[in-house]
Amino acid sequence: MSPPRLKMSAVQKAFGATRALRNVSIDIAPGEVHALIGENGAGKSTLMKILSGAHRADAGSITLDGEPFEPENPHHARRNGIAMIYQELMLAPDLSVEENILLGAEPARLGWLDRTKRRELARRALAELQHDSIPLDVPVNTLTIAEQQIVEIARALVNQPKVLIMDEPTSSLTQVDTENLFRVIARLRERGVSVIYISHFIEECQRVCQRYTVLRDGESVGTGNMDSVKVSELIRLMVGRDLSEIYPRTPHQLGKVVLELNALAGDVKPRNASFKLRAGEILGIAGLIGAGRTETLRALFGLDRVSGGAVIVSGREVTRSSPAQRLASGIGLLSENRKEEGLMLNRSVADNLTATRFAPVARCGFINSRRQREAAKRWIEKLEVRTRGPEQPIGQLSGGNQQKIAVGRLLHHDARVFLLDEPTRGIDVGSKAQIYRLMGELAAQGRSIIFVSSYLPELLGVCDTIAVMCRGVLGEVKAVEEWTEQTIIAEAVGSGIEDRGLCIEDFQTMTPSELSERLWEFSARIAKVIDALPDTRMGRHIAGQLCRSGTSSAPNYDEATVAESRADFAHKINIAWKEMRETRGWLRYVSRLGMLPDKRMTPLIDESEQLCRILSSSVATAKGKARRPIAVASAITNSKSSINNPQSPLHQ
Repeated sequence: MSPPRLKMSAVQKAFGATRALRNVSIDIAPGEVHALIGENGAGKSTLMKILSGAHRADAGSITLDGEPFEPENPHHARRNGIAMIYQELMLAPDLSVEENILLGAEPARLGWLDRTKRRELARRALAELQHDSIPLDVPVNTLTIAEQQIVEIARALVNQPKVLIMDEPTSSLTQVDTENLFRVIARLRERGVSVIYISHFIEECQRVCQRYTVLRDGESVGTGNMDSVKVSELIRLMVGRDLSEIYPRTPHQLGKVVLELNALAGDVKPRNASFKLRAGEILGIAGLIGAGRTETLRALFGLDRVSGGAVIVSGREVTRSSPAQRLASGIGLLSENRKEEGLMLNRSVADNLTATRFAPVARCGFINSRRQREAAKRWIEKLEVRTRGPEQPIGQLSGGNQQKIAVGRLLHHDARVFLLDEPTRGIDVGSKAQIYRLMGELAAQGRSIIFVSSYLPELLGVCDTIAVMCRGVLGEVKAVEEWTEQTIIAEAVGSGIEDRGLCIEDFQTMTPSELSERLWEFSARIAKVIDALPDTRMGRHIAGQLCRSGTSSAPNYDEATVAESRADFAHKINIAWKEMRETRGWLRYVSRLGMLPDKRMTPLIDESEQLCRILSSSVATAKGKARRPIAVASAITNSKSSINNPQSPLHQ
């Protein structure tokens, strides 16, 4: 084995009377992906915060490339090649995507900020994650949690670190984005980058990691080669006991319909969501990032405006009800964004647990502190939350224990219908099994659960029925036995021959007239988007963006031009594809700001997203078949405006 790039020996750290780390040791070689595994509160994040300069160790030593290393702060660690992706997103919400990715590492020329290079570096980092469609100019707080996680990962990659720490990097990612991240990790390993991979998904660790270290109660209790250890042994090391069943099943019966959605539509998403939820049913909703799963739950709970359809609870229509009325009717929401929407981080554990239902802990209209503490203690014990007590500020708890408190709030509220958006994000395997068992117990009591998750094994292991959301439309609800991971992914990406775009083989086998006809089909769709834009300043700006990649007139491709220079033809299409991605970013941004009428924006966004998805599929196919990265895509190129404009990118 190569000499270690990084070695941490006998590291100790205490916060007051709490000893977070007790003599923890770990070493990582160049080009090694090392799994750091443990329960919530085991000390994983604390250890990595010491390495990244966020905390100072009380005792112990660190060596980097054989030299003593004592990070003074995160900036010092970053300059020395240590980059960290935090479990809790550490982004500047009011800065743009581009500014966040290069924050603290902005390129300069002669003392001035080099904006062109900064933009190129940011775009390259997102492209490596297959998410270059995320607009660079929009504030980060306008993105979804999953998109923000992509930005966090891109920020860590942009400086080409020697040691990259990934703390739960896939907690908000779908299966497709997780696969993209694994490919990035493989490339980093080839470059000799050392990766410390922290995850509660043991199968992920087995797939990407070569060695492992297990922490329990602030101590390292095991280390070794990943290919020679069983999952059951890792779990035993983590929790200190054998865990017989990861997806426990509690027998339960399905009753009458308690909740019904009829063609529910929001301002942008969902476009069409319909299902019937029965008492005792666990309904799983799968889909890709941006498919509309979270928006569906928010619209159902009354947080987002409903533009069409109906919500029926126990036979009574409550479509226009407020969140408070939804709570009163027994519907509870667990947000995927626990940091900003699910918890009050500056308040105590007890305050968070009882926040939506004071009646059991009140007396004569005032909160009784003793009753509140007793109620909080019951839920702390039931959920096995690691805390000093009900009075501890919840912001001091680990991410997984915070998530347990968020779930406990719904239990204290005595909800009849649970809307759970990524409830196991950031929770260790033992706690996940506990949450799954709790869901089964709730179903056995006749409670109903809508379970949104990006982790397909848990959907298949826990749910009674599953539906897949694609581009804002919720598909048919089917029994879990009718689904596999492959069929879920196929429906989530909307796979179909009509959406496959063009690939290298098309250029080799199609006649020029067939190729031109196929391209005109997509150019007509872009033209339709342009024509639908309202005549406003912003509308004209977006139309201008679209015109750089589209046309409202049929392109004039003669057979000789296409036949003589297919590579040049593909290059021009690639340029148009990049412009289409930028256009989609503008459409999303304007939609979030409410600058154009919602009813006009929705079809534009849907069409641009579908076109970009087709183009992305074509590019992936082309890169897999060609030696050089010619991105062949089914988009429109030579519009009349582009041909007559010397400044057009098609002339460059």
